[in-house]
Amino acid sequence: MELYPVLRLVHILGAAVLFGSGAAIAFFMLMAWRSGERAGFALVARHVVLADWVFTASAVILQPLSGLALAHLAGWPLSSPWLLASIGLYLFIGACWLPVVWIQMRVKRRLAETDGPDVPDDVHRLMRIWFVLGWPAFAALLAILWLMITKPV
Repeated sequence: MELYPVLRLVHILGAAVLFGSGAAIAFFMLMAWRSGERAGFALVARHVVLADWVFTASAVILQPLSGLALAHLAGWPLSSPWLLASIGLYLFIGACWLPVVWIQMRVKRRLAETDGPDVPDDVHRLMRIWFVLGWPAFAALLAILWLMITKPV
């Protein structure tokens, strides 16, 4: 069995996990927040934090490792513009994702600390920041997928 097709499959699956888990986590977190129901939101936040660590963090580690191995095996120099752009966008996504993960953990903790039916005001403030950080990261991920597929010169 050749290594390149296996690594390519791993890289594609990692991209699918990043895209799929990111979209699903964002959807469920957003819907739980918009519901305004603290108990339901707390349950979703607890599971979202776990999913982010299990799925997203694993893929975040796997992607650059498999990508660098693929570039090496294919003979693509890391100075290729499409690879440099992909790496830059990946770092940008990380700069958005790390605060998002911190916000999710803080929201989870804050919702667990409170009683009553309402979501605390500070959680709404955190979620607005979370929402704003998600859009450019999602757009950057789509741009990386486009770069990986087209490899423009």
